[in-house]
Amino acid sequence: MPDLRILLRNEPNKRVLLLGNEAIARGILESEVGMVTTYPGTPASEIGDSISEIAAEAGLYMEYSTNEIVAVEVAAGAANCGVRALTAMKHVGLNVAADAIMTLAYIGVRGGYVIVTADDPECYSSQNEQDNRYYALLSNLPCLEPSNPQEAKKMTQSAFEISEKLGLPVLLRTTTRVNHTRGPVEYGKLAKPKLKGELIREPKRMVMIPAHARLMHVSMLGKMEKAKEISESSPYNTIGREGKNSIGLISSGSAYNYAVEASRLIDLDASILKLGITHPLPEKMIAEFLKKHKKVIVVEELEPFLEVQIKAIAKDHAPNIEIHGKTNRQYFPRKGELSTRAVATGLAEITGKKLPLDFEKTDKAYAEIANGLPPRPPILCAGCPHRASFYTIKKVGGENANYPTDIGCYALGATPPLNVGDLLICMGSAISTAQGMRRATDKPTIAIVGDSTFFHAAMPGLVNAVYNDAKVTLAVLDNTTTAMTGHQPHPGTGLRGVGGYSEKVSIEEVSRGCGVKYVRIANPFHLKEAAAVLKEALQQPGPSVVIFRAPCTLMDVRERKRKGVAIVPCKITDACTNCMSCIKLLGCPALVLESGKVSIDKTLCVSCGLCASVCPFNAIGCGSG
Repeated sequence: MPDLRILLRNEPNKRVLLLGNEAIARGILESEVGMVTTYPGTPASEIGDSISEIAAEAGLYMEYSTNEIVAVEVAAGAANCGVRALTAMKHVGLNVAADAIMTLAYIGVRGGYVIVTADDPECYSSQNEQDNRYYALLSNLPCLEPSNPQEAKKMTQSAFEISEKLGLPVLLRTTTRVNHTRGPVEYGKLAKPKLKGELIREPKRMVMIPAHARLMHVSMLGKMEKAKEISESSPYNTIGREGKNSIGLISSGSAYNYAVEASRLIDLDASILKLGITHPLPEKMIAEFLKKHKKVIVVEELEPFLEVQIKAIAKDHAPNIEIHGKTNRQYFPRKGELSTRAVATGLAEITGKKLPLDFEKTDKAYAEIANGLPPRPPILCAGCPHRASFYTIKKVGGENANYPTDIGCYALGATPPLNVGDLLICMGSAISTAQGMRRATDKPTIAIVGDSTFFHAAMPGLVNAVYNDAKVTLAVLDNTTTAMTGHQPHPGTGLRGVGGYSEKVSIEEVSRGCGVKYVRIANPFHLKEAAAVLKEALQQPGPSVVIFRAPCTLMDVRERKRKGVAIVPCKITDACTNCMSCIKLLGCPALVLESGKVSIDKTLCVSCGLCASVCPFNAIGCGSG
């Protein structure tokens, strides 16, 4: 892990190579921010992680909130007391927070408040690739889009200024390529966090009963008119390059980088209008740009958000102009990430320019090389306790049971050979969809959820199961951390984002508090005991909870190494018949085939002993050292 204290250097004009998320963290440190809240989610995780690492030294408050709507509400409380606050989340987190954000747009804020929403084109670590620019349109909130780490830092600072000028929260929309790109960032001065404010009672502005809400809707619309003026004069909305022909490009965010590279690749001499504020759009600036060109090409990732609005502007100001992008004929894809190649191909098709590279030849050469490489699908780590949990769940439930699952490492249980996972929608959905499945099929139903997800969104569904007497079993795969996004803490760990410990929130006590009568804890590596507990749970007349508890193997191995405890890999003995049950049942990456025989990769094996437990011939010896 990099030394994040580099973010604390008070060295104005110093250029530092930072990740986009780290650049946003630096922008926070230069903006007098007193509070940072987050629920971890890729590609936004490193924003909160960076601040958490240095919060005590920086002197600001940081927390890993239970979920995204809580994170927004906590920050909104501070911002309405005049304290600058920022909340970071991945794109689907904004769905969770939307209920608060839609009304917070009416209420507004006193201290600057920035909401970072990190979109994930190509679904690298997400269940969808929604375009969150539409949330800016829906909520009537300003939206800024950086295209590189330097802009990410600068726009973070500007977003706070705009927020306070308008009295509105501001969205900072990033994408994976901005969040996870490293680039040079020029430092400004560190600012002392403002930690304390004052609540000024303004019920008509802040208490959204219908009579007040109607008035504040009008107020919000007036603020957005002022936001249009800011957009028109913003240094983030600029002509990035002046061309000499009649073709113009309009782009924003990471797509702008592709547009610049692609136009150079095909030698297209076009003017480029770069939009850094994508809501509200600078209508006058766009109208003038349209008037100067015969043809305009809109290059953007995911949805035609800009294109549709630009066409509406053109109808009033430049009705005869050609506008190309994703609507009518789809020159650029509406799915996945863009690339220089994808943009160059679209530009060439629109303009008649020739591509200088033979991409088909490149594809053929790549396919020949890739054909000889082994596939590398995502997989649970060697020694992961979830593998043991899934083995028990499938053994007890069999092929007849329903297995709704949830968001986390354990979503990989749906892949072969474990094959445990029938429906996955969103955080916390497993326990609720389980109830519908059970009533529709009358089959045994085991809902699978992780420990962090349990606190994030599963509790309301569990209460619903108790209230409606649903005969379902909730299997909580508790590896004592938020593993998938980088081992962040959650209420069950007791560790706080700002450092130090507080009271741990017990999953078993919460479950009993929700009204569940049968709540048990099982060590997933103790297969017989775990199976017995799960069988008993399935026999209960109402809802039941089984907590499969064992630490994430990465944390466990790290701790063993810290203590100097040797890890002795498992060994295949002469009793092995090469039945390959271990491989077929578990799919552990430490179990491999060498010359047609099962062997153990000593560099991966952590001696969890699961393979030894399932071997029908007792042919595997394991010692933890």
